[in-house]
Amino acid sequence: MPALTGGFATSERAGLGRTRFTTDCEQMGADKFSNEVAVTRQFFGSPASVGVHRRFTIYPGVVWLDLAGASPRRRDCELTPIKQSFMAARFLKPCLLILCVALAAMVTVAQPAPTVAKVEPPNWWPNHSINPVGVLIRGQNLSGARVEAAGQGITTGLTRVSAAGTYILVDVMIDTQASPGRRALRITTPGGQVEAPFEITRPLARAGRFQGFTPDDVIYLIMPDRFSDGDPTNNDPPQSRGLYDRTKSRFYHGGDLQGIINHLPYLKDLGVTAIWLNPWYDNNNRLNEKEQYEGQPITDYHGYGAVDFYAVDEHLGTLEKLRELVDAAHRLGIKVIQDQVANHSGPYHPWVKDPPTPTWFNGTEAQHLANTWQTWTLMDPHATHAVQRTTLEGWFINILPDLNQNDEETARYIIQNTLWWIGVTGIDAIRQDTLPYVPRRFWRDWTAAIKREYPRVNVLGELYDGDPALVSFFQGGRAQFDGIDSGVDTLFDFPLFFPIRRAFAEGKPVREVAMMLGHDYLYPNAGVLVTFLGLHDMLRFMNEPGATTAGLKLAQTFIMTTRGTPLLYYGDEIAMPGGGDPDNRRDFPGGFPGDTRNAFTKEGRTPEEQSVFEHVRRLGQLRAELEPLRRGTLAQLYATEQQYACARVTDRASVIVVFNNDAKPATCEFEVAAAHLADGTALSDRLGAIAGARVESGRLKVNLPARSASILAAR
Repeated sequence: MPALTGGFATSERAGLGRTRFTTDCEQMGADKFSNEVAVTRQFFGSPASVGVHRRFTIYPGVVWLDLAGASPRRRDCELTPIKQSFMAARFLKPCLLILCVALAAMVTVAQPAPTVAKVEPPNWWPNHSINPVGVLIRGQNLSGARVEAAGQGITTGLTRVSAAGTYILVDVMIDTQASPGRRALRITTPGGQVEAPFEITRPLARAGRFQGFTPDDVIYLIMPDRFSDGDPTNNDPPQSRGLYDRTKSRFYHGGDLQGIINHLPYLKDLGVTAIWLNPWYDNNNRLNEKEQYEGQPITDYHGYGAVDFYAVDEHLGTLEKLRELVDAAHRLGIKVIQDQVANHSGPYHPWVKDPPTPTWFNGTEAQHLANTWQTWTLMDPHATHAVQRTTLEGWFINILPDLNQNDEETARYIIQNTLWWIGVTGIDAIRQDTLPYVPRRFWRDWTAAIKREYPRVNVLGELYDGDPALVSFFQGGRAQFDGIDSGVDTLFDFPLFFPIRRAFAEGKPVREVAMMLGHDYLYPNAGVLVTFLGLHDMLRFMNEPGATTAGLKLAQTFIMTTRGTPLLYYGDEIAMPGGGDPDNRRDFPGGFPGDTRNAFTKEGRTPEEQSVFEHVRRLGQLRAELEPLRRGTLAQLYATEQQYACARVTDRASVIVVFNNDAKPATCEFEVAAAHLADGTALSDRLGAIAGARVESGRLKVNLPARSASILAAR
């Protein structure tokens, strides 16, 4: 059997860990080779890395190698075919050929015609950093399938069919000059032929899209189902009847994308510059019987039970409506952050009963590990894989199927899905759910793929833990002891969240806040962490023991003036109460038909709500006006049990922020040399708690009322 041997005429990394090299394939007979070949001469890594598990896709003049991130170390190789393509049949003896035809005819009678139910992704772009794109086709009777392109500008390569004949994984190469429009992937089996639709899409203009977020921004978290019902016609869709009931806290309540569009001006007025929406993936069309509370099944209104990663849930709207939302937000200067879930699918995803590959998930529905939440083991240099395994491979609450990112096809699917959502909508950033429960090397590859195509799009990772050593371990910017730089741009500042809640809600020492900021040295870049008072997975600030609106205002002042990017949870601007899940996800007053009042307007708010709203809006205005609050370095000037002062300093200006968390007035006096303020500098309090202050002998003396704060800037 002949071998294909060649040198590297060109060599380059080409997305998803693939390396491309070219040879004189036609002279070497590459057209007679199938896509299954074995490496018979070492050309990368150690001898153990050479074997048939390495896959190659041969196009005229080009061979794509799956190297899982490796780079070739030798410039020659030898490829030996494991089996030849159909073209080799012309060399068979006539009698054998006749026998094969007869057998094929028999199989044709026995096998039903192929069908196609789903194509993922349904479209892709020319000149994309990922090319070829891996297309996953779900259907029936696909055994023995050949896939060929129908239409100009695309070619098909490596094709794999699941053992059950229900999935095809096929590489689709898109010509750089391919024109936008519909194409098809023609599938031929012994039972017949069917076409899977596929489209080449014109890329969105980059101006004003794919922007990323920075500490210049103020993020606002929205749970779409609980914010505003802008289109009642999608409350009880025909494909998922009976899941809408506002009297039940775990059912759909009618909030949707149109409701968000309707209230973008409200958010703009509040000072919001970016919105993060909980997942808009399509979720289960019937009750979730697997997850029950008090013996009652629930709906997946929250969005974290995906059954289709390439569709918008019908209760929220359509892909077209999502694009409309993104464009409308961008016109108002508001960025959009998508909530993505790479760790797991929903329990009713078709994959659970019939996975595309045997190792698509970690375990099966019948036999799998339950997650033990031991995230601390992931940064432990002494932990064995056996210790870490339940955290990395266990199913959340023993229900949510854990995706196996060590399966190269699963990893490829997730990466492409991320890039598809960015490309079709024009979103600006990604919030990644359950970050630590996925292997760090996957995050390295995933973030690298994002940056190759969309350099400004950034990633906000969720690691629900108060240990700054653990949270910092997952921030990108440097390799850790495992040799991996995750590439994750930033994370939620959970370590700072807990002392913020204790200090400003419960009245515990504010010194704890300063002490936690003292751990910033652990992070590659603490200046971009996302600070917050609450999220959708915890009770609201106003439900903490001892919480008051005065304390809420102090907490809001702190996150809007300290380092990092502040985040507001919908309703916190009006002091919305809420206990644990799902009470912390109450409907926004006035966002739904029949509401007795409309808190989106001044007239619909109580005096207390209006006071908090005006405070948050004022903070947003000051943050936009005073550059040091967004871009200044942080200097901690003063910290006692219940008083705290800091400065935010740039080359051009300084702002000093002083807090009194005590229940009685207090006097704070401290040096301000770090703020570069000359003697005699007069400072005004932009929050109006005090008349002002003046620098004397390099010091500042501030008398603050009980539970108040001042933002002091030069007059």
